Amino acid sequence: MDFLTVPAYGKINLTLRVLGRRPDGYHNLSTIFQSIVLADRLTLSRHDKGLHLETTGMLVPAGPGNLVYQAAARLQTRYGFPGVKITLQKEIPPAAGLAGGSSDAAATLLAVNTLFNLGLTPGQLAWEGATLGADVPFCVLGGTALGRGRGGELTLLPPVPPLWLVLVKPSFGVRTADVYQAWDANPGRGPLEPPDEERALAAISSGNREELLAALGNDLEAVTCRLYPEVTAIKLRLLAEGAERAVMCGSGPAVFGVAAGEKQARRIASRLQDTYPETFITRTL
Repeated sequence: MDFLTVPAYGKINLTLRVLGRRPDGYHNLSTIFQSIVLADRLTLSRHDKGLHLETTGMLVPAGPGNLVYQAAARLQTRYGFPGVKITLQKEIPPAAGLAGGSSDAAATLLAVNTLFNLGLTPGQLAWEGATLGADVPFCVLGGTALGRGRGGELTLLPPVPPLWLVLVKPSFGVRTADVYQAWDANPGRGPLEPPDEERALAAISSGNREELLAALGNDLEAVTCRLYPEVTAIKLRLLAEGAERAVMCGSGPAVFGVAAGEKQARRIASRLQDTYPETFITRTL
């Protein structure tokens, strides 16, 4: 095999609870991760020497500042393949809470492992990915999973009932560090609709869509909405256009609205795209 093309699927958080600040400055979380169909695309080919990364689509770094480059460099240093050329086609908006960079890193780990026959297991690749970012281990495994600690302590879960989603990202991005700093300054002001993790886990186990929707929520939503009121405006707009629930993705600022089906998702998206060009129709994997 001389080259291959792989998807890098984004994620949402069905529930996200912040359990407190850790001694290392990070935060302990409990979150239910969910892969979505919206994906970047990576094409990798063998190269005689060195690492080469090209990016197309949305503007992202093409050198060592990109997690794709860092993931390839880590495996090259540890397992010694000659080199690889990677082309990254960006479809997932960056700095949106959708784990675009983490999913790209995870896809790179998986693809390099296959391209050069390194023989690493998914668990080993997830361990390698943990050095690159807290969401990378989940993106290596994908599907539905409960994440604890910084998010890397994973328990795989059954697939959720299929959900059609409308993703809306405003024109700005959010620095995760700023959101957690604001959380630390005032952790008591939680969201109006707090996540109910136990109810969500029971709903996933039983395949109950309505119970799952009722349990959705994100502790960080109230913080990001205070910093960026436009996030609240997006939530209200999604609900006004017919979304069953609207929840912020990760630390934001993107918001996903749950639609009754594909037809309704397309109708909701068509009503928001003039105001928010970065509106996407997707579904859970």
